[in-house]
Amino acid sequence: MKKSLRFVVALMISAVAFPLISVAAASASSAPQCIVSLSPSATETLFAIGAGAQVQAVDQDSNYPAQAKRLSAQHVINPLSPSVEALLGLCAVTPTHPSTKPDLVVISYNANSIQQDLTAQGVKVVMQDAPTTVSGALAQIRQLGQLTGHQARADALAASMQRRISADIASVPAHPTKKISVYYEISANPYYSLTSSTFVGSLLKSVGLVNIADADATTADAGYPQLNAEYIASANPTLIFLAGDASVASVGARPGFSAVSAVVHHNVIGLSANIASRWGPRLTVLMNEITSSVKRVLNEKNLWTK
Repeated sequence: MKKSLRFVVALMISAVAFPLISVAAASASSAPQCIVSLSPSATETLFAIGAGAQVQAVDQDSNYPAQAKRLSAQHVINPLSPSVEALLGLCAVTPTHPSTKPDLVVISYNANSIQQDLTAQGVKVVMQDAPTTVSGALAQIRQLGQLTGHQARADALAASMQRRISADIASVPAHPTKKISVYYEISANPYYSLTSSTFVGSLLKSVGLVNIADADATTADAGYPQLNAEYIASANPTLIFLAGDASVASVGARPGFSAVSAVVHHNVIGLSANIASRWGPRLTVLMNEITSSVKRVLNEKNLWTK
């Protein structure tokens, strides 16, 4: 299964929201010595807040930063089918940590009831599923800071991210007379997209974009509908973001897409699939790419001149 489609499946699995657990801040003596992250977003956050030395294993999709990528290669852990037995034997035994069990496991979805099974073995498990708002994403960063003994750095990171995201949103001028419709592609085979009810969808909505997936979605889609080529082409999106495996050049070659506004005016934007599918520290990069693209579209005179 391609990575982008695996991401869609994972998001559908985690469609039911779990509230953040209220936790007491860990002191230097109580901070976990062995952390396992089964969430690429959490992995990036742990390294960004200074908890990287405590992370001893990560899932196979955790490829950033470089230290995490090296850990990912040591133990190939599929987050969609994790093994309880394998996870219980990952940690190095030391005089201060006389067990191979992790002190903390962070997950983004509860595959195979891994949360319940690990908890039954005395392992602390924290669920951080896909948030629906920026504030929810930042709350997860702060929570990891509390759990790992790096609260100050986590709070500072969250505050900095909020300032940058708010500044980017504010930099987009109001455009009530310029309707910008958007198609956000997660996968091209089949065509999976996302609606405004999702986390990334809320980012698109925050800068005045009209999401073409909203009109074709049902409650069964959990915010990630599968569209067809005819519907996408007929919706004639002004802007297309590619967060999956497709190349910018391939979009115009699709049947019926050559006349789509985003193709005609060269507003098909390729995004990093990793950055676009995560809600950790690099969320600011995604927000900047979105806002920069919108401002460029707004400034295209040929697009708005009748």
